[in-house]
Amino acid sequence: MHRVDGARTRHSGRVGALGGLIGLLALLASHATLAADWNPASFSKVDTLKLRTNCPSEGEYSFPVWLVVIDGQVYVRLGSRAAGRIECNAQKPYLGVEIAGQRFDHVNGVAAPEYAERVSKAMADKYTSDIFVRFFSHPLTLRLMPE
Repeated sequence: MHRVDGARTRHSGRVGALGGLIGLLALLASHATLAADWNPASFSKVDTLKLRTNCPSEGEYSFPVWLVVIDGQVYVRLGSRAAGRIECNAQKPYLGVEIAGQRFDHVNGVAAPEYAERVSKAMADKYTSDIFVRFFSHPLTLRLMPE
């Protein structure tokens, strides 16, 4: 760092800012997996994923949900409380997703009501506990698509 009479010069300020930016980028890269690593085929055997929202009333919140893979896409079926968190999410339509030990910070949650029946059937086939869960309200079916 260059100092003149105890004050930083412009050069050292730029170097410090650049170092800070590089550190921030490294931190982000270490915490988030690239969308290129999103592999629905490998997720099909996974039981749950975690969705992460950030609602003004409660802050950042993560919650587990079941998932199914249909036609090479990841789908989740959400109850009323989880659907409310999606609706109030400050980053809507983007969510955080943790799955198979990977973290994706910018996943588009696309409403897919046209897939609700197929997702419900796939959930029944995959999860034996769905014999009870299917009778609860599931107002939102989402397709998860990383960007």
